[in-house]
Amino acid sequence: MSGKLAERLDGIGPLEERYQVFLVDQFGVLHDGSAPYPGAVVALAALKRAGKTVVLVSNSGRRAKPNEDRLLRLGFEPGSWDHFVSSGEVAWRSFHEMAATGALRPGTNCLLISRDNDRTAIEGLPFVLTGTGDTANLVLIAASEGDRYDLEHYRRLLAPAAARKVPCFCTNPDKIMLTAVGPRFGAGEIADLYESLGGSVTRIGKPGPAIFEAALALAGEPKRGSVVCVGDSVEHDIAGGNGVGIATALVMGGILADTPDLAAVFDEHKAWPDYTMGSFSFR
Repeated sequence: MSGKLAERLDGIGPLEERYQVFLVDQFGVLHDGSAPYPGAVVALAALKRAGKTVVLVSNSGRRAKPNEDRLLRLGFEPGSWDHFVSSGEVAWRSFHEMAATGALRPGTNCLLISRDNDRTAIEGLPFVLTGTGDTANLVLIAASEGDRYDLEHYRRLLAPAAARKVPCFCTNPDKIMLTAVGPRFGAGEIADLYESLGGSVTRIGKPGPAIFEAALALAGEPKRGSVVCVGDSVEHDIAGGNGVGIATALVMGGILADTPDLAAVFDEHKAWPDYTMGSFSFR
């Protein structure tokens, strides 16, 4: 697969003719966190009007509904996707099952790393929030506030838990996030920091196969040849799609917008897209 030449497209129009199921990332493909990218609202709705199955697959540490609500607030049309699968939703359901079987003790002290004090990642779970790594029995990294704090802030917060080998779960493996002030370090970078401090991390989300398998199950277990994954991250979207045997399309307008040597990025992650396009638009 190394060195294969991706087909350059002007938009998703040609893919609409070739595939029935679309697994679409949100950040960097549909929007930048503040506003939709030009053409994205129309393109997503056009896929549904064409009778395609659209599953949004995101490395968001939030559950599915808060993500869907945000898309509607940003102006995306209701009904322009069939399902939404977030890494936060996959993690929540896993924790819920652990609690039901007794594998997760009620009253577990959880140090939650989130954004804007968001607690939806643990609502309905038997966690007790703690604000310090000294008393945590579990660390959950759901999001980064890298546009507000530096890594040293997280180092001070997490070091006591890492030193005690407290288990950590990262439900947003992205190492870079798009913010109003430009790219900043994401939750995945905080997870790497936790490991460097001596702790261990379980990552939930792309490129791991579990989130893709969940999305494909919701899509009705289609034949892999009828599915294409559209995303802006080689490390997560393209590598993840390669790993489960589906076609991949790399959108160049997100975190890779200013990358001079894409071939080096592909080789670094040993992941190669079938298609590249400048934006998620319908041309």
